[in-house]
Amino acid sequence: MSSHSAVEREDDEAVEAGLDALTSPQAAPPDKRARFVGRVLPPVIALVVIGCLWQALWAAAFWPEYQLPAPAAVLDQIVQQVRSGQIVGFLWVSVHRAVIGFAVSVVVAVPLGLLIANVPPVRRAIGPLISGLQSLPSVAWVPAGVLWFGLTDYAIYFVVLLGAVPSIANGLVSGVDQIPPIFHRVGLVIGATRLTAVRHVLLPAALPGFLAGLKQGWAFSWRSLMAAELIATSPQLGVGLGQVLHNGMSLSDMSLVMAAILLIFFVGVGIELALFRPLERSVLRARGLGGGL
Repeated sequence: MSSHSAVEREDDEAVEAGLDALTSPQAAPPDKRARFVGRVLPPVIALVVIGCLWQALWAAAFWPEYQLPAPAAVLDQIVQQVRSGQIVGFLWVSVHRAVIGFAVSVVVAVPLGLLIANVPPVRRAIGPLISGLQSLPSVAWVPAGVLWFGLTDYAIYFVVLLGAVPSIANGLVSGVDQIPPIFHRVGLVIGATRLTAVRHVLLPAALPGFLAGLKQGWAFSWRSLMAAELIATSPQLGVGLGQVLHNGMSLSDMSLVMAAILLIFFVGVGIELALFRPLERSVLRARGLGGGL
């Protein structure tokens, strides 16, 4: 009997210890310097390794110089653009187009996604079409956009919209589909109208999935913009990063081509990391998720 009581006491103590661990404050997070080093150092090391491999391949002369330039030649191209001040114009033309196109895509995609997610006949009718548009390469729309709108900004924005809207809408639909049914019932119980329920219940609950769609939508809008700038070239359109890439190809200047590719890569990824990653991290952590971010 006494041994049985001792076992019960041990179980009670274990339960209490577990509850104390749950209610006790968590360990202090690592300082900002450690977090910064942990996030920045790995990609920097990866870039250094890639640069070393590139240099080694160039030094081994497996390909002629016009096919594989030295990393120093590509960096020199970027430095020349910076010193001349032209890089500011290139970045402005492309980035402001991408931001405007992405903003318009969000305005179009949010009501479209809500309509598909909440109206079954609409989902059955156009849901597969939206998914099909998402899988269609946006570069395929460039000839149509040029023929419909001419060599104007409207043709470029048309391509960006068709590249970004399906991804954003599908992300919102996915987020809404993952909302527990009780959330819908709560909105009905508190007497919320359909519009109020969408604003205060549906969208906040679907925010993680919606953010994933926004990230993908930004990636698609940036890719679509580069495809449009690469093909639709005209003095009236200005010179963006896609036009710089096209000029490098026309001049058979591989160092300029590689410099443009690097700029396109770092601008697109940099905006995603600077804007969407912190927003996603804060939203997921507010929900007790995303510990690996």
